[in-house]
Amino acid sequence: MDLESKYEILRTANFIRSNNFSRVALQFPDELLRDSTSVARALRNELGRGVRLFVMADTAYGSCCVDEIGAAHIDADCVVHFGHACMSPLTTLPAFFVFGKSSIDVLVCVQSLHHNLSSNNKPILILFGLEYAHALEDIKAKMVSSLPSAGFSQIVRYAEVTSSIINPSDDNDGINGRNTKVVVLNCGHKEKTLKSEKCSKLVTGTRYGLGGLEWSIPVDKKIDDYIMVWIGSADSAFANVVLTFNSCEIVRYDPERSQFLRDFSGQRKTLKRRYYLVEKAKDANIVGILVGTLAIAGYLRMINQMKELIEGAGKKSYTLVMGRPNTAKLANFPECDVFVYVSCAQTALLDSKDFLAPVITPFEATLAFGRGKDWTGEYVVEFGDLMISSPGDFNHFHEARFSFFKGGYIEDVQPHENEGQRNDESVGLELSKAAMNSIDRPSDSILFNGSAQSGVDFFVARSFKGLNIQYNNPSPPSYIIGRRGRAAGYDDERKAIYSSEV
Repeated sequence: MDLESKYEILRTANFIRSNNFSRVALQFPDELLRDSTSVARALRNELGRGVRLFVMADTAYGSCCVDEIGAAHIDADCVVHFGHACMSPLTTLPAFFVFGKSSIDVLVCVQSLHHNLSSNNKPILILFGLEYAHALEDIKAKMVSSLPSAGFSQIVRYAEVTSSIINPSDDNDGINGRNTKVVVLNCGHKEKTLKSEKCSKLVTGTRYGLGGLEWSIPVDKKIDDYIMVWIGSADSAFANVVLTFNSCEIVRYDPERSQFLRDFSGQRKTLKRRYYLVEKAKDANIVGILVGTLAIAGYLRMINQMKELIEGAGKKSYTLVMGRPNTAKLANFPECDVFVYVSCAQTALLDSKDFLAPVITPFEATLAFGRGKDWTGEYVVEFGDLMISSPGDFNHFHEARFSFFKGGYIEDVQPHENEGQRNDESVGLELSKAAMNSIDRPSDSILFNGSAQSGVDFFVARSFKGLNIQYNNPSPPSYIIGRRGRAAGYDDERKAIYSSEV
């Protein structure tokens, strides 16, 4: 496939030209960076010299997210995102997405669908990776033309790409993973207004969406009644489908090998692992909130929501901004018993086996710290679906809870009643006073059941605290100042040698 077709040069240039953008950021993932100069050159030839193009790579967070921070550094008017995308809502800049066009044999795909699924009486729902969206119309056409007698194409429903353009919005009520029932009475009146460009696309039924795809099923049907067919690779988007719709029968068609795969026991084991992390997080006293995005709409609201949830559970939280988390970065915060990662859905599931403390998602934090909540098997990957309407909507209980790890009932330490009314300055002063007052206290007196209740307590309980600063004598002794001269012979050494020779 030639460069102009793969990266949709003409379509991208028309988008930039029609919106009169003069400064455009071109964002490439690492695997496509080799084509960045050729794409920029092709766009410049198409647009002329009136538009300045900037290539961005090595994003601070996941490459599937739009790097609004990097685009702001060059004062860009919009971002053109190439490659795999999570299609998360944005806050400041419009974005245009070029998913790419991975090769697929449509005829072989349709024949494989019919051969493997025709004997099943269940209806079929076809989902796909965004890089195969270009082949959807051909798949539909060959379904109708090649298999008219079997009636197979009549029970097949298809997902569609929501849009290739995302404009900044503060509204987080879109369709993200969880189902939304939509009863269309007319084009202007329905139970819930959806973000859709064409009213004709809305039909009476239950509407779903995940990872840039949306689809609908009839009201009298349930999602469990369908066989989900995923066309694409086993990437993070597919993992989200398996977790979100874990009660459905799911099969995957691999276009590269032209074969169907049905065994996803590995992905389903992930649910057991996540439940284990939820139970472990319940016993945490200090929680670190990892900021995994600075661009997705509503991330600040979710961080504040997590702070309120953790505080109401009688635990201490610290907000950490460190870009992409790794083992070395998280090891700098050994006081944190667990981390909550606020990021896009496709980067939220971190394999924390190598970390000192587990990393969980906001949904798992809601289960762990929101007392009275049980896991029913439902899994939410988009944190936008967890937004609450107003503060104080969490149910906090003060009775003891059972810990599976400690093997007994424990009672979490509850915050002071007026703690929520204190400002940040007063909290900082109290922490400073607590640190000064606890210097000479024994470690056992500041630990609760073997673990600290705050970062200050953890620091004081450590056996090594750094240099022992002498508070009584602010002037350091002379031997700490250092030595003068070169390493080959310092001044004091040369004087000693000279005096010995004499």
